[in-house]
Amino acid sequence: MSEGTFLGRPLPRVDGPLKVRGRASYASDHALAQRPLIGWIVEAKAAPGALRVDASRAREVAGVVEVLTHENAPAQRPRGEPADADRFTQSHALLAAPRVAFYGEPVALVVAESLEVARHAARLVEVEVDAEEGRFAVTGDEPSELQETPDELDGGTDADVSQGDFDAAWAEAAVRVDATYRTAGQIAAAMEPHATLAEWDGERLTVHTSIQIVGSGVTALANTLNLEEDRIRVLSPFVGGGFGSKLGIHGDAVLASLAALELGRPVRVVQTRRNAFASAPHRGSSIQRVRLGASEAGELLAVAHESLMPMSRGYAFAEACAATARAAYACRGLRTRHRVISTDLPAIDSLRAPGEAVGSLAFESAVDELARALGQDPLDLRLRNLARREPMSGKPFASYDLGRCLEAGAERYGWRQRGPGGAREGDWLIGHGLAAATRPNFLSESRARVSLDEEGQAAVELDMTDIGTGTYTLLTQIAADALGLPLERVQVRLADSDLPRSSGSGGSFGAASAGGAVHRACQQLRRQLEAGGPRSAEGHLEPGEDQEEYAQYMYGAHFVEVAVNAITGEPRLRRAVGAFSFGRVLNPLTARSQLIGAMTFGIGGALLEELLLDPRTGAYVNRDLAEYHVPVNRDVPRLDVLLLEEPDPRCGPLASKGVGELGICGIGAAIANGIHDATGVRVREFPLTLDKILPGLPPL
Repeated sequence: MSEGTFLGRPLPRVDGPLKVRGRASYASDHALAQRPLIGWIVEAKAAPGALRVDASRAREVAGVVEVLTHENAPAQRPRGEPADADRFTQSHALLAAPRVAFYGEPVALVVAESLEVARHAARLVEVEVDAEEGRFAVTGDEPSELQETPDELDGGTDADVSQGDFDAAWAEAAVRVDATYRTAGQIAAAMEPHATLAEWDGERLTVHTSIQIVGSGVTALANTLNLEEDRIRVLSPFVGGGFGSKLGIHGDAVLASLAALELGRPVRVVQTRRNAFASAPHRGSSIQRVRLGASEAGELLAVAHESLMPMSRGYAFAEACAATARAAYACRGLRTRHRVISTDLPAIDSLRAPGEAVGSLAFESAVDELARALGQDPLDLRLRNLARREPMSGKPFASYDLGRCLEAGAERYGWRQRGPGGAREGDWLIGHGLAAATRPNFLSESRARVSLDEEGQAAVELDMTDIGTGTYTLLTQIAADALGLPLERVQVRLADSDLPRSSGSGGSFGAASAGGAVHRACQQLRRQLEAGGPRSAEGHLEPGEDQEEYAQYMYGAHFVEVAVNAITGEPRLRRAVGAFSFGRVLNPLTARSQLIGAMTFGIGGALLEELLLDPRTGAYVNRDLAEYHVPVNRDVPRLDVLLLEEPDPRCGPLASKGVGELGICGIGAAIANGIHDATGVRVREFPLTLDKILPGLPPL
């Protein structure tokens, strides 16, 4: 065998034929020997407070098998335990106590022979909540004693980081920007709803569920249900999108498992779209203050970025909104701070590019404001202040390609040749905007097994998931390349907890981590075969010295042209160019697809997406895709994506970094900056809807 050349080629998805033929089995699609019962979730319509549930009328309906409530559900470990577990592996107990924590919390599960019967009977369950005064919205006016400092931020970094003397640098600055930005809460809205099919055979619980990290799901169910981990099997071979909302288990998995344990029959629970706004996590709103100070020549002297966000009570999670400020540009004085306020809301957790997605909206808007205050081109200001070392730590970068992204994107867009901001085409005002993108690169411990049979057919096995990102294809390419086999002789089996535990999909670390483990398993197998040894080998990858000694990031730059209707204030994105550097490009086709999807996600956050909260009750009032707006074809122009390859061997055996979340970072700020260029209106509250733009428009 000799090494192949499959990596780096734009190969189509190996799982594509299964999906287009409808043969890919998602969580709720599996056919079992015994027809499953159907569970329908009953939600609380008030919170927080004491709970009473009367399910007597529902139990009388023909076809209803049982109604689970806190009075008869199997015993569970209290929610949040054990104390040393993280948010993905702690107990996710439901129906465990006569109390409601948040509006929309599941308080009963109707289990019936059919969907129609379960749904009908659920309307007969009577739920009463003695609602107490809760805290729901975060306004920024809360007293300091309510503002908590998180133990750590998502990704494991400190809540507060400073370098140099910010106060002295701020005092020295000749030009300053001090602005506050607000971003709305968001929901993942993945195409496949959160769904679970659970089966208990008396010895082992088998759970088909839609999840991004299989291993954490096993541990969480074990902790919730008081079972040993080896008595739980989780499978998730195909996931129809997750965007962070499926990193761990949620209500559907717990409820289906409880019902299966109680009834001894398989149970399917599929969350409705409305359920997902409460029984699945969402991104919290944010209030961010950014201060930038520069010399008259445009040298960035002082950078401060502070954020305040809600945190779900008893569910420790905080976004690193100031991550971009800590990584992008050089300065003499850096100050970053994160605070949270505990609220009685559904779980607030990771949503695609947590921290950088919303943090870049504020930070890169402020950089544009500084450039305009200086009278400088915003591209030149960024290029002038590129960092030589990581600003927050002083560590050397494993690689630093932000400047090349800015220059290559500007050239493709024609930034130097753009027309003046505010140019008019009929009723439309035209503007141009840009923003940089940075996102930390992570490597997560992973294991994989590779075997070769007598016919020369390779089998790759690990519990990694494919959430629509092309994992099956990438791992097939990696194994074929390392073993010197044609693609058709490699079969990849994923997302079964009985297989070697991998990183799972999240944090943009999946391809490099799980792929690195597969690569090492293949290398070990080659060595064994050359020595006449066994035809099966395992590979193990974990972060090493390079991850400790070097700051590792992916980079990008966005350039956009926007149009704003001078009469209505309606904003439109007309074209966008994104230039990205993320190490070695393993598959240009899947990478470009990921970036286009991420840019589209960022367009939604900039212009459309907004969870609307009733501050009196804690209810989200736009709990469907009719009122929670996501981008559709008319909102998204052709997106021009440049892949700037720069293999980085310090980032792992594949010299590749993550890409899935990079494209969302920065594009929203570029759109905001373009709107300002077109109209002179600076909107600091996202999404940038026409009602916020219209009052500042110049008279006709």
